[in-house]
Amino acid sequence: MSKAAVIFWSQTGNTEQMAGAIADGIRAGGLECDLMNVAEVSAADAAKYDKLALGCPAMGAEVLEEAEFDPFFTELEGKLGGRKVALFGSYGWGDGQWMRDWVQRADEANANVYTDEGLMAHETPDEAMLDQCREFGKAFAAY
Repeated sequence: MSKAAVIFWSQTGNTEQMAGAIADGIRAGGLECDLMNVAEVSAADAAKYDKLALGCPAMGAEVLEEAEFDPFFTELEGKLGGRKVALFGSYGWGDGQWMRDWVQRADEANANVYTDEGLMAHETPDEAMLDQCREFGKAFAAY
């Protein structure tokens, strides 16, 4: 049986809320799933999972968080070849360029990326968005 991890970084709690709902969806889809803040896991440990859902909000000029998450993802990139990966996060400005760039990085690492758009929430996710996160997780479990 495969196992998934939802690994996230969140400053305001928005991406953390999404992560929890995605993990719930993955479990509802029948997979065992660990939910972790990026500070709690190394790239080597993350690479042991069959499926990875990675969450990070847009920061600054629409980039991944630079102190913890981007270094983690940079180290993980070389381990993503053929791995099933889902990307998600929240944003407060811009048009989602950080997610498009992130999906491209994952594609270039030969990850098997679930959806070409990732999943984005504008600001604090409402109940409809959290439902969408749960469905995203459930579909990712079946991916």
